Amino acid sequence: MSLSAGNFNFKMQEQESELSVTLIQTDLSWEDVTANLSSLEEKIASLNEPADIIVLPEMFNSGFTMNTDLAEPMNLTTTRWMKQMAATTGALLIGSFAVKESGNFYNRLLCVRPDGSLVHTDKRHLFSIGNEHHTYTAGKERLMLTWKGWKICPLICYDLRFPVWSRNSISNPYDLLIYVANWPARRTHAWNTLLKARAIENQSYVVGVNRIGKDGNNLDYQGDSAVLDFLGEPLVMLFDGETEKTVRLSKQELEDYRKAFPALSDGDFFDLR
Repeated sequence: MSLSAGNFNFKMQEQESELSVTLIQTDLSWEDVTANLSSLEEKIASLNEPADIIVLPEMFNSGFTMNTDLAEPMNLTTTRWMKQMAATTGALLIGSFAVKESGNFYNRLLCVRPDGSLVHTDKRHLFSIGNEHHTYTAGKERLMLTWKGWKICPLICYDLRFPVWSRNSISNPYDLLIYVANWPARRTHAWNTLLKARAIENQSYVVGVNRIGKDGNNLDYQGDSAVLDFLGEPLVMLFDGETEKTVRLSKQELEDYRKAFPALSDGDFFDLR
């Protein structure tokens, strides 16, 4: 089956030996959903090569805000926009925003497929320094999804600091670990170091997409979005500035490395609760 959209011809396949991932590193307009969705739509429309996955920053429609007036029910404005972008590009679209559900608020990451189906996960580790834990409810389950034969584990920002929650499974390992973030510039050393650590210890590709600019709390962000291979070596480093970058990942290279150096099989067995 093929899907034609704009200048792209997308092949929908059950499994691919290579996976193309597009990172969108952008400034965000503070608490302005309309402006952010419009800006991101223009960036997505201007991509000059097809992607299997498009990754947006954490709270891409508002910035990292505790203003629950911006929280949306599922399947309202932002969810519908994500479905439209996924259908137009033929890509799996990933990003988080504030969701209101059953009287609670969540920093929720959606993974939306081109056919409109979706799965989600809620941020597990809430950033107490920013009072996120007073506003949002923590997630209870980690998500693992399969897209084009690749097993993917998507997480949110502060989750990066907690290796147990990010830990790869020995019996059912993921191939790609994705973090969406609003990670301030003052802690960029931790961001860069921990992305590398998560790649090495989990023998996995790692994608981290962060924002740039200044938010309504006067916090500066310098991006440093990156793609790392299973050795922790950078495949893409975006540094500062508004940038869209696509990188191709090789499933065969990942599997060959894991066979040659099967460290995951020597890991500790435990259950996440």
